[in-house]
Amino acid sequence: MTCAACVNRVERKLSRLEGVTATVNLATGRARVNHPAAVSVDDLVATVEKAGYTAALPEPPVERRRGPEAKPPDPDPERERLVITAALALPVLVLSMASALQFRNWQWLCFALAAPVAVWGAWPFHMRALRGLRHSASTMDTLVSLGVAASFGWSAYALFLGGAGDPGMRMPFTLTPSAAEGMAHVYLEATVGVPLFVWAGRVLEARARRGTGAALRSLAELSVKDVSVREEDGERLIPLGLLRVGQSFVVRPGERVATDGEVVEGSSAVDLSLVTGESEPVEVEPGSAVVGGSVNVVGLLLVRATAVGADTRLARIAQLVTEAQTGKARTQRLADTAAGVFVPVILALAVGTLGFWLGTGSDPQAAVTACVAVLVVACPCALGLATPTALLAASGRGAQLGVLVGGPKALEGLRHIDTVVLDKTGTLTSGRMSVVRVSTVPGGLDAKAVLRLAGSVEQGSEHPLGRAIVAHARRTATESALPSVADFRALPGRGARGAVDGRLVIVGAPDGELPAALADALTSAEAGARTVVLVRVDGEAVALIEIGDAVRPGSHRAVDTLRRLGVRPVLATGDAKAPALAVAAELGIEEVHARCTPEDKAALVRALRERGHRVAVVGDGMNDAAALAAADLGIALGSGTDVAIGAADVTLVRTGVEALADAVRLARRTLGTIRANLVWAFGYNVVTVPLAMAGLLNPMVAAAAMSASSVLVVGNSLRLRAWQPSAAARRGTR
Repeated sequence: MTCAACVNRVERKLSRLEGVTATVNLATGRARVNHPAAVSVDDLVATVEKAGYTAALPEPPVERRRGPEAKPPDPDPERERLVITAALALPVLVLSMASALQFRNWQWLCFALAAPVAVWGAWPFHMRALRGLRHSASTMDTLVSLGVAASFGWSAYALFLGGAGDPGMRMPFTLTPSAAEGMAHVYLEATVGVPLFVWAGRVLEARARRGTGAALRSLAELSVKDVSVREEDGERLIPLGLLRVGQSFVVRPGERVATDGEVVEGSSAVDLSLVTGESEPVEVEPGSAVVGGSVNVVGLLLVRATAVGADTRLARIAQLVTEAQTGKARTQRLADTAAGVFVPVILALAVGTLGFWLGTGSDPQAAVTACVAVLVVACPCALGLATPTALLAASGRGAQLGVLVGGPKALEGLRHIDTVVLDKTGTLTSGRMSVVRVSTVPGGLDAKAVLRLAGSVEQGSEHPLGRAIVAHARRTATESALPSVADFRALPGRGARGAVDGRLVIVGAPDGELPAALADALTSAEAGARTVVLVRVDGEAVALIEIGDAVRPGSHRAVDTLRRLGVRPVLATGDAKAPALAVAAELGIEEVHARCTPEDKAALVRALRERGHRVAVVGDGMNDAAALAAADLGIALGSGTDVAIGAADVTLVRTGVEALADAVRLARRTLGTIRANLVWAFGYNVVTVPLAMAGLLNPMVAAAAMSASSVLVVGNSLRLRAWQPSAAARRGTR
């Protein structure tokens, strides 16, 4: 396919099959087809071939990323044709544009060099034009082929019959057509310039289009080639494709994790930046989940595979991005509709221009020149590339930032939301009990010392509060391990006690009189709906440890940025009112709905929409699926359940909601880029076609302008690859 007219034609042919709907992407050369079982893949391929194109099923992802063992890519035929065309065309252009260099019979040398370009150099355009003619269709290739044929045919007439073949003929180059008195003009520079500039534009455009999909290819390349599997008789290296769920494999420092799994032995930090956009390495230990494609930073890990192949998180991310890139925004459908009639209209205008100039008694060469200029300056390619290239670049960049957008519809939804309903547990908070604050008595033990003693005692406890204290103590301890506890005894309903370093330590519910500092902390903690335990050392109350479901560090910035972007946050949770209000107060959320059932959340979303709001819902659990589906836009956390992700339009694969504000800003930037592309694509043709019809454009200049229009559209989209939330954007300004 070479232009939007091709896209329109393939979609129309496929959609004529009963029950078939198709969406074709010019930038990727892919079609997404929904068809009933009665219509086979062979039928679909045959339909595309009857339309004058070729089609094949895409290769499986594993086959596309075999690495060093893959065959080197075939030479680019378009690049080879461009090089040979340039070698033949450049002398013609130089001699035609610099009259001081023109020698006797220079025009015949140019004719000899231009003939191979007009035939061989433009052969693909001629063949595709003829193929389209057989199917009663016209595309960009039709315009190029007719332009080359017309300019070469007129030049041949001028040389052999029009007096331009005189050995001493001189011809100055002008931006507008002109000729010496009584002598026909030679348009050999247009004959070679049109295919040269079109091929140059196609090669640059193809390179830029490959760049827009670079992020997706980089995701595919994160998978390793071989994996070291540990078995009873030792380790052995096997191809990744032979790894099965349940097998254990070794990941050494600096190596990539081969596939999704669970840590069996060892502890380390894992870099997820290339997979989820996480900026900081994540600590893992036995029982922790790891993602295929992430990088093991320090320690040796033994990992048990929990998913392989297409079931891995990396494969699902790549699939989501690929599916997103096959969709179309409303603006692109308008452009494709226009492109469907664009080429026939241009052909009619070219014929009308020729007839008008001849009918007014103008010189035939002026009429031919204007006709050729109309043919080669028109460009439906830019219309076809305006949206898909921007979407390719944006979806790839979004994946790098931890945002998976389900397609153009989701992008448009992100752009226009004004209310976001946020779940609490696991979305704004960590979803697990952890130490939130440690308050100590002034002049006594510091927080680290208190945690060391309390954590040592709680090592023997199975209570969730005790495990939270132990985990926090281990993270903050300076020693490699907590000291052992003697005379440990659990106090049912009250806590635990034991001797640590010869001191009696009791960890339990607050009781009795407390020092003023601890009494104030207890009052504050109860208002915040946190669980509080008191630590006594040798009978003295020394500290209060507050335990709760802590707000994620990035939630503060995300909520504040959304508010500044004009998006109102609403908290809806199944949790009790006190902890919900505490989280809302900490984040500055004014509207809170607690004790919500899944039905209550869905009803809230419907009520907000009935009041005229455009609502997005963010959640991570099965209880959020109904609300996600009922919203204008459903946003799931990648760490959530498959049900929530399946019901969502956007998935945030980074931890928490930090990526949500980035998603909104990226959507607004992408749609702005698409609009700019379409304004340029339509505006370019509105301006240049009338100029060509008026005889104010040299065909060679027209060819260069046509090629430049597509390259500019792709280049503008390519800027999204480097998009970064600026400091001002992170503060929420637009």
